[in-house]
Amino acid sequence: MEVKTSLLDNMIGVGDMVLLEPLSEESFIENLNKRFDHNEIYTYIGSVVISMNPYKSLPIYTAEKVEEYRNRNFYELSPHIFALADEAYRSLRDQDKDQCILITGESGAGKTEASKFVMSYVAAVCGKGQEVNKVKEQLLQSNPVLEAFGNAKTMRNDNSSRFGKYMDIEFDFKGDPLGGVISNYLLEKSRVVKQPRGERNFHVFYQLLSGASDDMLKKLKLDRDFSKYNYLSLDSATVNGLDDAASFRTVRNAMQIVGFMEDEVQSVLELVAAVLKLGNIEFKPESRVNGFDESRVKDKNDLKEMCELLGIEQSVLERAFSFRTVEAKMEKVSTTLNVAQAYYARDALAKNLYSRLFSWLVNRINESIKAQTKKRKKVMGVLDIYGFEIFEDNSFEQFIINYCNEKLQQIFIELTLREEQEEYIREGIEWTNIEYFNNAIICDLIENNKNGILAMLDEECLRPGTVTDETFLDKLNTVCAEHQHFESRLSKNSKFLTDHSLPHNCFRIQHYAGKVLYRVEGFVDKNNDLLYRDLSQAMYKANHSLIKLLFPEGNPAKVNLKRPPTAGFQFRASVGTLMKNLLTKNPNYIRCIKPNDKKAAHIFTDSLVCHQVRYLGLMENVRVRRAGYAFRQVYESCLERYKMLCKQTWPHWRGPAREGVEVLLTDLQVPAEEFAYGRSKIFIRNPRTLFFLEEKRRQCLEDLAALIQKIYRGWKCRTHFLLLKKSQVVVSAWYRRFAQQKKYQKIRCSALVVQSFIRGWKARKLLRELKHKKRCEEAVTTISAYWHGTQARRELKRLKEEARRKHAIAVIWAYWLGLKVRREYRKFFRANAGKKIYDFTIQRIMQKYFLGLKKTMPSMSPIDKSWPARPYGFLDGTHQELRRVFHLWRCKKYRSQFTEEKKATYEEKLAASELFKDKKALYPSSVGQPFKGDYVEITKNPKYQKLNSLVEDKVLLADVVSKINRANGKGAPRIFLLTKKSLVLADQKTGQVKASVPLLDLSSVSVSTQSDGFFALRLKEGAMSAAKGDFLLSSDRLIEIITKLHRTGAASADRNHINIDISDEFLVQFKQDKVCVKFIQGTPKNGNGVACKRKNNRLLEVSVPSP
Repeated sequence: MEVKTSLLDNMIGVGDMVLLEPLSEESFIENLNKRFDHNEIYTYIGSVVISMNPYKSLPIYTAEKVEEYRNRNFYELSPHIFALADEAYRSLRDQDKDQCILITGESGAGKTEASKFVMSYVAAVCGKGQEVNKVKEQLLQSNPVLEAFGNAKTMRNDNSSRFGKYMDIEFDFKGDPLGGVISNYLLEKSRVVKQPRGERNFHVFYQLLSGASDDMLKKLKLDRDFSKYNYLSLDSATVNGLDDAASFRTVRNAMQIVGFMEDEVQSVLELVAAVLKLGNIEFKPESRVNGFDESRVKDKNDLKEMCELLGIEQSVLERAFSFRTVEAKMEKVSTTLNVAQAYYARDALAKNLYSRLFSWLVNRINESIKAQTKKRKKVMGVLDIYGFEIFEDNSFEQFIINYCNEKLQQIFIELTLREEQEEYIREGIEWTNIEYFNNAIICDLIENNKNGILAMLDEECLRPGTVTDETFLDKLNTVCAEHQHFESRLSKNSKFLTDHSLPHNCFRIQHYAGKVLYRVEGFVDKNNDLLYRDLSQAMYKANHSLIKLLFPEGNPAKVNLKRPPTAGFQFRASVGTLMKNLLTKNPNYIRCIKPNDKKAAHIFTDSLVCHQVRYLGLMENVRVRRAGYAFRQVYESCLERYKMLCKQTWPHWRGPAREGVEVLLTDLQVPAEEFAYGRSKIFIRNPRTLFFLEEKRRQCLEDLAALIQKIYRGWKCRTHFLLLKKSQVVVSAWYRRFAQQKKYQKIRCSALVVQSFIRGWKARKLLRELKHKKRCEEAVTTISAYWHGTQARRELKRLKEEARRKHAIAVIWAYWLGLKVRREYRKFFRANAGKKIYDFTIQRIMQKYFLGLKKTMPSMSPIDKSWPARPYGFLDGTHQELRRVFHLWRCKKYRSQFTEEKKATYEEKLAASELFKDKKALYPSSVGQPFKGDYVEITKNPKYQKLNSLVEDKVLLADVVSKINRANGKGAPRIFLLTKKSLVLADQKTGQVKASVPLLDLSSVSVSTQSDGFFALRLKEGAMSAAKGDFLLSSDRLIEIITKLHRTGAASADRNHINIDISDEFLVQFKQDKVCVKFIQGTPKNGNGVACKRKNNRLLEVSVPSP
């Protein structure tokens, strides 16, 4: 059986403020605080939901909670946002009523999160299917995209919506979503160029710089460092709890799900990057001949990169920042812009570019999520719009926002009263007028077409002449001075002349939520929202796919000289459209409240909450609801809940529910003026009556609980006794069975033991008889065997004796024949015995020698000089020959393992030995060093790719050498390249070729005998490359360089050998002069290195450390 629950069960505080008793502002705040302390963040005012921001995650939005509130009555469970969402969805699906959910509250109160919970609940409870799930996913994923481009971190909220959003979700007749339409209102585009201290720009800028890959940032010409962009505030660039990199990946995924193409995403990111680049453009003044200052761009690098991103000619945009063209009917006037005007134009372009990009995103999302069918659709609207704002410094944005909230409060009061009145009429209850504050007078002050503040602001912006914020304030002081909700110190109303809390450049409006002081500075500029036509036309000339769509007014073929509508006019028109839309739908309200300004959990600031309760008009809402009847409930639910209070209705009432309620209230003697009977509901006027019924129900439930406990305990004891009795019978039966089984098993075991003993005795008796019979048979066989054996041995002995005699005769005969033979041939044996013995001895010695040599053979290394000792003097020649043959065979085996590259290396080492061994002191240290050839990796190093392409032949050697300057003896690093035909010297840093010498022009190379690395390349006289003279170079790899140079010259048939001169003193030709280079041993000043020092114009002295 399903258990019926109610809002009144297990209630912490009062779940519905309509039932609060006594009703006062203090008790209202106290009730909110009590529920907030117990994590009960939702409270009702009738059908209105109050939502407190807990600033922490609560386990009340799970799938189980969704199922719990699904298809349940609004008051059936504890207050929850799911209850309101379910009520709205069922009304739309079952009653065919269009719905709207209005979410209001100040920044940081949780409006955006509340709208997400509403949409996620509706998505969870509506139909399923592949197409339906796709639509739901697109609707839900539109939120991350809009939050990235429209939300920012403020002092009050880390994810504050800086635009108003209204989404119409469209459903079919079954209640399945078909699509949606999003409308946006008043994006705070001034945040793009300037943010208050402690706040950030829009999220997307930080997400792009933090989450984009290095390749993407390179394409967008961006750097990850926030400090490099003037439009990004640095004091709060990073926010605790916000992972910008992860959010960027979420946004990219969401855009893909919504339906953005990859090129569209790239275009959007390019525009975001362009806005950042635009903020870095700075200007400097430049005086002209006519005496006026003209602005010029300081550093054109950012301007160039921005133009490359957008596909705009740099000169066109640069001129648009320096000149402004004003068009009249028949003429054009071009004026220069000073630095301040240029900065204004730059910021205006940035704001318009971002604002139009945001509007394009909204339209693009609408194209993806709009319903594909043209059939009639049911609509549920969700309004998430900025709440009432009262700051220390309130400007045009706060004025517009508060005007919107005034309109929402007006429609809230009207719709609430209308809903009450309709319900009373529907139930047949007499309606009485309710007194309430009507804020229509405040709305009229702002939006009146003649004398309204917005109308006067537009008039001031459009009139010719000098227009300033002060002239606008003067006009307000003249027209609105007598209005009871307008205050200004300069107005004709004398009571404000001495009000020092009201500055001269401000005016104050008494809103329904309290008085707000507005500073007029910036009202005119922000209302104009002016973008110079030159900038619009420059943007239209861009080759970027989106820019032409965002700036259609820049088309020269469609020049419109009419002034564009002001920001105030546009917003007033959009608010009027929104109000008309809301009036056609059934409203559902969520009032969001922020418990503290610290964005911390478990903190409840009474003064802050009280302020929000006042300006949200919640107390007035409760009074409106309680002006008639505080509580109402359908007859069936009322009878089901309170039927135990009357004997006639308990436990079952057989008649109609209304008659049962009448009998119940009559029996309880409730005064007739405390309730009224509607057609389907009972109406209770005073909460005290409801609490009286609840108290009586609680007492009755306690009595019923005691009765149920008594009956249950008796039933439980009887059941326990019967179970014990039944168990005793079963236990007895089982015990008797067990005892008989034990007795039977014992008798059976005894019988088996007796049987086994008898069988054993019979078996042993039979065994004894069989053994005696077997022994008798074996005795006969044994005696017979012994007798036969004796006979056989006697015969064998006789035969052996006879055979022995015959063998002895044969042996004696053989010995006799041998003696005769030896006597006959003894003389021949003595003549040849010596030679045979010698040959046999020599053969055995040689065999022993070779076997010993096999065991003591040296290793296979060619440099192993060891060889076994000679065992016999007569084998000396053989021993040496074998050693020579083995060494040659070992060398052949070793050479067969060489690769061609290794052979070439050893040939170079051999050539180096022939050239420098015992001639150059540096040679011994180079023996162990392998000749690599390419030491700078010229083919792999991207720095030298150009140099490598200039060399036609294969590079045989590439190394860094020092070119010695004859003027001071100091070296400059050069890249030394050697090919088959030439040698090249190039700059180490730039790779630029300094000299290229054909090997045909090289006559000789001079080096010293010391351990230095100096060498001189001597060129032939008259050669083309000898114009600048010889080259004096220094390298740590001198041996390898000279060897390769010598081998390269020797390998060519058309060139002579390059001579190698080794001397401690030689001449070098420098242009027209010959210089002597002299090498001496000594201790250089710079330590143990080689030092070169100029002595005079004709002598360079090189100091080489002593060995």
